[in-house]
Amino acid sequence: MTQARGSAGPNGETYARHAPGTPCWVSLMVHGLAATQDFYGALFGWEFQPGPQQLGPYARALLDGYEVAGIGQLPPDRHLPIAWTPYLASDDVDLTAETVRLCGGTIGVGPLDAAEAGRLAIGSDPAGAVFGIWQAAGHLGTALTGVPGTPAWNELLTFESVSVAKFYETVFGYEEEPVVSADFDYVSLHIEGRPVAGIHGVGTALPRDRGPHWITYFEVADTDEAVVRLVDLGGHVLKSPRDSAHGRVATVADPEGARFSLIESPRTS
Repeated sequence: MTQARGSAGPNGETYARHAPGTPCWVSLMVHGLAATQDFYGALFGWEFQPGPQQLGPYARALLDGYEVAGIGQLPPDRHLPIAWTPYLASDDVDLTAETVRLCGGTIGVGPLDAAEAGRLAIGSDPAGAVFGIWQAAGHLGTALTGVPGTPAWNELLTFESVSVAKFYETVFGYEEEPVVSADFDYVSLHIEGRPVAGIHGVGTALPRDRGPHWITYFEVADTDEAVVRLVDLGGHVLKSPRDSAHGRVATVADPEGARFSLIESPRTS
């Protein structure tokens, strides 16, 4: 079990801030908040408690008492894509938001305060992929990683990696590590020498109804078993379980259509 550099645990423990640029939280905005909580609660074992309500009804998901993700309710008149959104840590969300604009991105929400939790903005990169920016105050972000039911990785699916990677490098200070391959367009983004996210250029393989978007991988104990449970709960399988260099992976969607991946990491002896 890893108590990630995140926010409060069940006994009031706190951990260090996430380094700027690190994915520190994932959040989902949906139309049916209660039904979505039931789905993820049954899939991952999450419990829920109220969170800041600046953008409407919002709940934080807890696993063993540790905050791991957030789910909020969209206003009835907002017909936005239902998607998990990673929040990238910042020491100054206003400055980061301005840098996003100067580098060709857009800011759609904020910057604004989320009560005493922190300050946020929601933007998109020049190719249109949406991400959040989080300046922590009382809420530092995900407080637990490395166990089933927690975010394991965030990956951007986009047309091509080079120009978009330059945007994220300029805004958040990443070091890049491209995968040298004639037929695989991939860049790992590093902070302080460790990989924190990836950019995968897939060209015309992008879903036409989505365009470029971030996808969150959630750790599970058994990918195949989790897929069966997901389908029983009303979810959908987009790519069946398959083995990869990082573990057994499946790409799925919840009942409202939010895409995410399940990953069963290789067991270490």
